[in-house]
Amino acid sequence: MVWINAVVQGILLGGLYALFATGLSLAFGVMRFVNLAHGDLAILAAFFTLSLSSTLHLNPLAALLLVLPVAFAFGFVLQRLVFDRVVGVDPAFQIVATFGLGIVIQNLLLEKYTADTQGLNAGAIETSSIKVNDKISVGWLPLLTLICAIAVLSGLALFIKRTKLGRAFRATSDDLDAARLMGIDVRRVYGVAMALAIATVALAGVLLGVRGSFSPFSGPENLIFAFETVIIGGLGSLWGTLAGGIALGVAQLLGNQWDPQWGQLGGHLVFLAVLATRPTGMFGKVAAR
Repeated sequence: MVWINAVVQGILLGGLYALFATGLSLAFGVMRFVNLAHGDLAILAAFFTLSLSSTLHLNPLAALLLVLPVAFAFGFVLQRLVFDRVVGVDPAFQIVATFGLGIVIQNLLLEKYTADTQGLNAGAIETSSIKVNDKISVGWLPLLTLICAIAVLSGLALFIKRTKLGRAFRATSDDLDAARLMGIDVRRVYGVAMALAIATVALAGVLLGVRGSFSPFSGPENLIFAFETVIIGGLGSLWGTLAGGIALGVAQLLGNQWDPQWGQLGGHLVFLAVLATRPTGMFGKVAAR
């Protein structure tokens, strides 16, 4: 029964990983853009929520009503002012620009909040759970996180499939030059895509802060998990992101059940196994369209 519980908890953890990876998948799928500051932007959102919560005396989950619009606007401006200059050029410029942005964010947070670990207090929901039996219980917060991941991915899938701007996303992803010839404002598409990516990772950062602790240097670790999730699921595939997050979460929790030192290692081994046997990921064909 303890192994079944590890699988259940791994699935719930996969929801958080999927949220972290959604923005990466979206940015790569639309712009072929790899953002190494992705994890640091999530931690920036967590610290921003911490300040809002303490200043306005808000529950961190309620503060999301303010954080997400700010993150959306910040992502749009960031794309226009910084990332537009490195999209469509040598990937080395993307790596340098986003790595540098991550370093700047880390040091600004260090200056403002010091190196102490922090956490977001959301009240009773952090520890409340649904008891299935003596061995298995489902926490309300992890369950809410998984539901959020499914809702976000469903909303993005419908947006891309059913709206005019979503169709512009697909056209830009398939053939940039043809999209421009058809009159699509590529810069606007890129700006909205990055805004959505930053908003989703801000949501992930706040939920991470409620579930555990974070510091100014927590971004790179979460970036690794996000990259592994995207690679396992398939680059550019939204639903592959959810599958990859669940696979990574289950692997980590099963490894932790086997031996506490094997927790994260189990996830890394699954990542390497997928990379060796199916480099395009579980849903790679979908991402390649």
